[in-house]
Amino acid sequence: MSITRRRFLQSSFAAATAACFPISAWARAEPRMLTAGLASKRLIPGDEYREAAVWAYDQTVPGPMLRYRKDDWVSINFKNDLPEGSSIHWHGIRNLNGMDGVAGLTQPEVAPGAEFRYEFPLPDSGTYWYHSHAKTWSQVARGLYGPLIVEDDMDPAVDHDLVLMIDDWLLAEDGTIDEASFGSLHDWVHGGRLGNWLTVNGESHPEIPVKAGARIRLRLINSANARVFGLTLPSAGTLIAEDGFPRTHQTVTEITLAPAQRADIIVDLPAGDWILMETRNGGPYPAVTLKPTERPTDLVAKAPLFQRTVDLPPTQVDIEIPLHMQGGAMGNLREAMYHGKLMPIRELAQQHKKAWAFNGQIADHHGELAKLERNQVASIQIYNDTRWDHAMHLHGHHFWIQREDGSYLDGQRDTYLFEPGERANLVFIADNPGLWLFHCHMLEHHEAGMAAVIEVA
Repeated sequence: MSITRRRFLQSSFAAATAACFPISAWARAEPRMLTAGLASKRLIPGDEYREAAVWAYDQTVPGPMLRYRKDDWVSINFKNDLPEGSSIHWHGIRNLNGMDGVAGLTQPEVAPGAEFRYEFPLPDSGTYWYHSHAKTWSQVARGLYGPLIVEDDMDPAVDHDLVLMIDDWLLAEDGTIDEASFGSLHDWVHGGRLGNWLTVNGESHPEIPVKAGARIRLRLINSANARVFGLTLPSAGTLIAEDGFPRTHQTVTEITLAPAQRADIIVDLPAGDWILMETRNGGPYPAVTLKPTERPTDLVAKAPLFQRTVDLPPTQVDIEIPLHMQGGAMGNLREAMYHGKLMPIRELAQQHKKAWAFNGQIADHHGELAKLERNQVASIQIYNDTRWDHAMHLHGHHFWIQREDGSYLDGQRDTYLFEPGERANLVFIADNPGLWLFHCHMLEHHEAGMAAVIEVA
């Protein structure tokens, strides 16, 4: 078997990154099995609706809660019982490159019936998640995702630590998944696969019992393929982290979550039911109710929240990476390069199902956007020259967001929502060696061309 340069780079990057995290410095967790397979779940309550055929980790949607401590070492045996290849991406983790889980880039697909051992350290606490990264637009929409929480001693004391994974499902009238709509070119060139049924933790408007007067940490995760959620809180909370990383505390009553984004909010419950509403998509729709049914005993003290250190952006950029995003319905992309050939957009869409371009190139897992030296400060200078939102996600790193006027948003993120016509720079320190995917987390946009690779030496 010949060893290609890309395969050699992948194994070299994995070894080099492992050297950055000495094994003796991390607490080893016992290996556990995580199996992807076929399951069924009733997504719409009521006997008049059928159970949906879902794809699930360990037969549950979302998949099982994975909770660790900062500085733990994750060890998971992934078994694939699906009818097609799959992999797991550990979203938001500054991971070893060989463990990042991107099929076709950092590892081959795990074939049906096969297993793969994921082992990596957890250098950061926060709210993360895991999901399929093979045929992602289909497998995630079928239910292949779950929460990954990393705790540390600096976490605020709360009475309840609640993870809320918010999703929309595209369902047929009988409550089953709308199979015929998978791969719809309309979705790929417009806003992506938008569902018609809202769930939280796989349930339709669940009620969660809590202690009256409790202090609660809400870990909100948008696991939808393409839907941007607007969430309204019935009482003010304190936003303490975004995408896992701490931010300057902010009092909020509303939060916008693009696909893959997370937000951590501390809420001191007032009297009565506390109903989180979805208000961006024609609602309001009740998403989840926190129901004070438990006796208010042994509540934590409502002490002022400790402000975690928020890292400031670098004062100097070493390399600028221009990125002109074009394409999609009603766009201005007339032609683009694909596999070395200049093609008109009609041919790209109708024959190849490609519709989006970076700098005039239809990108994929093997299109390099930039090559960076280790520890360079890079700025991806993005112009969203399309009619659509794009949730841009960088693997293996977190970034600062610099607006067009030169100012920075607070904190760091791994996913940022670009609105139509918006310009902003994503500034990051290239301190994690490997081949890292940069793509739109509207998953149909990714598949239709919005993906490229940043190589860190």
